[in-house]
Amino acid sequence: MTSILKADEIQDSSGNLIIKEVANAITIGASGDTITIPSGATITNSGTATGFGGGKILQVVSGAETSQQSTTSTSFVDLSSSTNVSMTCSATSSKVLILANFNECYFNGTHCMSLEVTAAGSQIMEIECALYTPSSTGERLYNQNAMLLYSPSSTSAIEYKLRFKSSNGTEVRVCQNGSPGGSTLTLMEVDGS
Repeated sequence: MTSILKADEIQDSSGNLIIKEVANAITIGASGDTITIPSGATITNSGTATGFGGGKILQVVSGAETSQQSTTSTSFVDLSSSTNVSMTCSATSSKVLILANFNECYFNGTHCMSLEVTAAGSQIMEIECALYTPSSTGERLYNQNAMLLYSPSSTSAIEYKLRFKSSNGTEVRVCQNGSPGGSTLTLMEVDGS
Protein backbone atom coordinates (compact mmCIF):
# COMPACT_ATOMS: atom_id res chain seq x y z
CA MET A 1 0.00 0.00 0.00
CA THR A 2 1.35 3.42 -0.99
CA SER A 3 1.36 6.19 1.63
CA ILE A 4 0.85 9.83 0.60
CA LEU A 5 1.61 12.84 2.80
CA LYS A 6 -0.08 16.04 1.61
CA ALA A 7 1.16 19.43 2.86
CA ASP A 8 1.82 22.90 1.43
CA GLU A 9 4.69 23.58 3.82
CA ILE A 10 7.12 21.60 5.99
CA GLN A 11 8.95 23.27 8.90
CA ASP A 12 11.50 22.08 11.44
CA SER A 13 10.68 21.98 15.18
CA SER A 14 11.68 25.66 15.51
CA GLY A 15 9.30 26.78 12.77
CA ASN A 16 12.00 27.29 10.13
CA LEU A 17 11.03 26.57 6.54
CA ILE A 18 12.25 23.30 5.08
CA ILE A 19 10.08 23.12 1.96
CA LYS A 20 7.11 25.08 0.66
CA GLU A 21 4.91 24.92 -2.46
CA VAL A 22 2.83 27.83 -3.74
CA ALA A 23 1.26 27.99 -7.21
CA ASN A 24 3.48 25.20 -8.60
CA ALA A 25 6.67 26.90 -7.32
CA ILE A 26 8.68 24.93 -4.76
CA THR A 27 10.99 26.68 -2.28
CA ILE A 28 13.60 24.69 -0.39
CA GLY A 29 14.98 26.32 2.76
CA ALA A 30 15.13 30.02 3.53
CA SER A 31 17.52 32.88 2.82
CA GLY A 32 20.88 32.17 4.44
CA ASP A 33 20.38 28.40 4.57
CA THR A 34 22.93 25.98 3.08
CA ILE A 35 21.58 23.09 1.05
CA THR A 36 24.07 20.22 0.91
CA ILE A 37 24.14 17.38 -1.60
CA PRO A 38 25.91 14.38 0.03
CA SER A 39 29.01 12.90 -1.57
CA GLY A 40 28.02 10.23 -4.06
CA ALA A 41 24.56 11.72 -4.66
CA THR A 42 23.57 12.85 -8.16
CA ILE A 43 21.22 15.63 -9.24
CA THR A 44 19.71 15.05 -12.68
CA ASN A 45 18.15 17.97 -14.51
CA SER A 46 15.67 17.11 -17.26
CA GLY A 47 14.26 20.62 -17.51
CA THR A 48 15.69 24.14 -17.64
CA ALA A 49 18.09 25.33 -14.93
CA THR A 50 17.84 29.08 -14.30
CA GLY A 51 18.99 31.59 -11.71
CA PHE A 52 22.44 30.11 -11.15
CA GLY A 53 24.28 33.08 -12.68
CA GLY A 54 26.00 33.33 -16.06
CA GLY A 55 29.32 32.11 -17.31
CA LYS A 56 28.80 28.35 -17.24
CA ILE A 57 29.71 26.29 -20.32
CA LEU A 58 26.50 24.58 -21.42
CA GLN A 59 27.73 22.64 -24.45
CA VAL A 60 30.78 22.24 -26.68
CA VAL A 61 30.90 21.23 -30.35
CA SER A 62 33.90 21.13 -32.67
CA GLY A 63 35.18 20.09 -36.06
CA ALA A 64 38.65 19.47 -37.50
CA GLU A 65 40.35 19.08 -40.88
CA THR A 66 43.79 17.45 -41.10
CA SER A 67 44.15 17.15 -44.89
CA GLN A 68 45.67 19.88 -47.06
CA GLN A 69 43.08 22.32 -48.45
CA SER A 70 43.85 24.78 -51.25
CA THR A 71 42.16 27.43 -53.37
CA THR A 72 42.92 29.98 -56.05
CA SER A 73 39.59 31.75 -55.50
CA THR A 74 39.61 35.46 -54.74
CA SER A 75 36.26 35.00 -53.00
CA PHE A 76 35.97 33.23 -49.68
CA VAL A 77 35.39 29.47 -49.86
CA ASP A 78 34.73 26.95 -47.09
CA LEU A 79 37.88 25.45 -45.66
CA SER A 80 36.21 22.04 -45.33
CA SER A 81 32.84 20.49 -44.55
CA SER A 82 34.63 18.92 -41.56
CA THR A 83 35.06 22.36 -39.97
CA ASN A 84 31.49 23.48 -40.67
CA VAL A 85 29.93 23.21 -37.20
CA SER A 86 26.34 23.82 -36.08
CA MET A 87 25.15 24.85 -32.64
CA THR A 88 21.69 25.43 -31.22
CA CYS A 89 21.83 27.64 -28.13
CA SER A 90 19.52 26.82 -25.24
CA ALA A 91 18.53 30.48 -24.68
CA THR A 92 18.65 33.77 -26.60
CA SER A 93 20.80 35.23 -23.81
CA SER A 94 23.57 32.67 -24.43
CA LYS A 95 26.92 33.65 -25.90
CA VAL A 96 29.09 31.48 -28.15
CA LEU A 97 32.83 31.42 -27.49
CA ILE A 98 34.45 30.72 -30.85
CA LEU A 99 37.97 29.26 -31.01
CA ALA A 100 39.27 29.19 -34.60
CA ASN A 101 42.59 27.65 -35.60
CA PHE A 102 43.88 27.83 -39.17
CA ASN A 103 46.83 25.42 -39.17
CA GLU A 104 49.87 25.52 -41.50
CA CYS A 105 48.70 28.37 -43.75
CA TYR A 106 50.85 28.67 -46.89
CA PHE A 107 51.35 31.15 -49.71
CA ASN A 108 54.23 31.94 -52.03
CA GLY A 109 55.13 35.15 -53.83
CA THR A 110 53.94 38.72 -53.49
CA HIS A 111 50.34 37.84 -52.72
CA CYS A 112 48.72 36.75 -49.46
CA MET A 113 45.58 35.12 -48.10
CA SER A 114 42.62 36.16 -45.99
CA LEU A 115 40.75 34.08 -43.42
CA GLU A 116 37.28 34.43 -41.95
CA VAL A 117 34.71 32.88 -39.64
CA THR A 118 31.04 33.07 -40.57
CA ALA A 119 27.79 32.44 -38.70
CA ALA A 120 24.67 31.62 -40.73
CA GLY A 121 26.48 32.86 -43.84
CA SER A 122 27.51 36.25 -42.42
CA GLN A 123 31.09 37.20 -41.63
CA ILE A 124 31.67 37.68 -37.90
CA MET A 125 35.50 37.68 -37.94
CA GLU A 126 38.12 38.37 -40.65
CA ILE A 127 41.88 38.06 -40.52
CA GLU A 128 43.08 40.18 -43.43
CA CYS A 129 46.31 39.08 -45.10
CA ALA A 130 46.90 36.79 -42.13
CA LEU A 131 49.95 38.34 -40.49
CA TYR A 132 51.86 39.21 -43.66
CA THR A 133 51.70 42.24 -45.97
CA PRO A 134 51.22 41.85 -49.74
CA SER A 135 54.81 43.03 -50.27
CA SER A 136 56.20 39.94 -48.53
CA THR A 137 58.01 37.63 -50.94
CA GLY A 138 58.93 33.96 -50.79
CA GLU A 139 57.19 31.08 -49.11
CA ARG A 140 55.22 31.82 -45.95
CA LEU A 141 54.00 29.16 -43.54
CA TYR A 142 52.35 29.91 -40.20
CA ASN A 143 49.49 29.10 -37.85
CA GLN A 144 46.68 31.57 -37.19
CA ASN A 145 44.48 31.42 -34.10
CA ALA A 146 41.52 33.63 -33.29
CA MET A 147 38.92 33.88 -30.52
CA LEU A 148 35.60 35.70 -30.38
CA LEU A 149 32.70 35.86 -27.91
CA TYR A 150 29.65 36.03 -30.19
CA SER A 151 26.01 36.80 -29.35
CA PRO A 152 23.70 34.94 -31.77
CA SER A 153 20.52 36.00 -29.86
CA SER A 154 18.79 32.92 -31.22
CA THR A 155 17.71 29.42 -30.23
CA SER A 156 17.73 28.21 -33.85
CA ALA A 157 20.51 26.03 -35.24
CA ILE A 158 23.32 28.22 -36.64
CA GLU A 159 26.14 26.89 -38.81
CA TYR A 160 29.62 28.35 -38.28
CA LYS A 161 32.38 28.01 -40.87
CA LEU A 162 36.11 28.54 -41.39
CA ARG A 163 36.73 30.10 -44.82
CA PHE A 164 39.72 31.36 -46.78
CA LYS A 165 40.69 33.04 -50.08
CA SER A 166 43.65 34.13 -52.19
CA SER A 167 44.44 37.82 -52.67
CA ASN A 168 45.20 37.53 -56.39
CA GLY A 169 44.24 34.08 -57.67
CA THR A 170 47.56 32.39 -56.83
CA GLU A 171 47.18 29.14 -54.92
CA VAL A 172 47.02 29.35 -51.12
CA ARG A 173 46.81 26.41 -48.75
CA VAL A 174 45.74 25.50 -45.24
CA CYS A 175 47.01 22.36 -43.49
CA GLN A 176 50.02 22.42 -45.83
CA ASN A 177 51.04 18.79 -46.62
CA GLY A 178 48.53 17.61 -44.01
CA SER A 179 48.67 18.33 -40.32
CA PRO A 180 48.18 15.92 -37.38
CA GLY A 181 46.49 18.59 -35.23
CA GLY A 182 44.61 20.05 -38.16
CA SER A 183 42.60 23.22 -38.47
CA THR A 184 39.84 23.34 -35.91
CA LEU A 185 36.66 25.23 -35.08
CA THR A 186 35.39 24.87 -31.54
CA LEU A 187 32.16 26.42 -30.23
CA MET A 188 31.26 26.73 -26.55
CA GLU A 189 27.81 27.88 -25.45
CA VAL A 190 28.26 30.20 -22.47
CA ASP A 191 25.31 30.83 -20.15
CA GLY A 192 24.48 34.52 -20.46
CA SER A 193 21.78 34.68 -17.77
